[in-house]
Amino acid sequence: MAGRFITLEGGEGVGKSTQARLLAEALEARGIAVECTREPGGTPGAEAIRSLLLAPPADGWGPRAEALLFAAARADHLEKRILPALAQGKWVICDRFLDSTRAYQGGGGGLSDEELIALHRIGSQSILPDLTLLVEVPPEISAGRLAGRDGGVSDAIGGRDSAYHARVAAAFRRLAEAEPARFRGIDGTGAPAQTHALILAAIAPLLEPAA
Repeated sequence: MAGRFITLEGGEGVGKSTQARLLAEALEARGIAVECTREPGGTPGAEAIRSLLLAPPADGWGPRAEALLFAAARADHLEKRILPALAQGKWVICDRFLDSTRAYQGGGGGLSDEELIALHRIGSQSILPDLTLLVEVPPEISAGRLAGRDGGVSDAIGGRDSAYHARVAAAFRRLAEAEPARFRGIDGTGAPAQTHALILAAIAPLLEPAA
């Protein structure tokens, strides 16, 4: 079976990391080789950039500098980890990818989608996932989960105000509505096992043999 590229997207505290792990385990149980990774990160260079983004200098980064750093991390990650894994026939499951940049630095930070798509063309050959799973929960649920997970201590991006994160959520929804062939909306409000079942149903067509 050919390799597939699946991304999980969504705001803070929606459960993406847990669902990426559960999906990887389910695919491996079917005998499918899986590469599970994350953004920003996934390679030594991209992880170094992650540190700069999530714990920035005292005066922080502006949206444009932030977008450039994400694009650089993604270019390294794609070249050195994602594409080689796909070439080996593995399924790549990535916690965040381009659409997070479009939602956070675009919807949240005010950069145009055209600018961010141009950066992706330059840095990452315009490559998109086969399927993007957008996990969504209401703000009050994600806030409760974050409080339990982080103890009130967030990174530089997760700690931004509620208005910023509302813009991010709205941007994710717009992206999903504009690209229904690639996106699948996943209700993340239930227990992890319930959300996992919805994800398995969403990826089922990718598991079917080619006609």
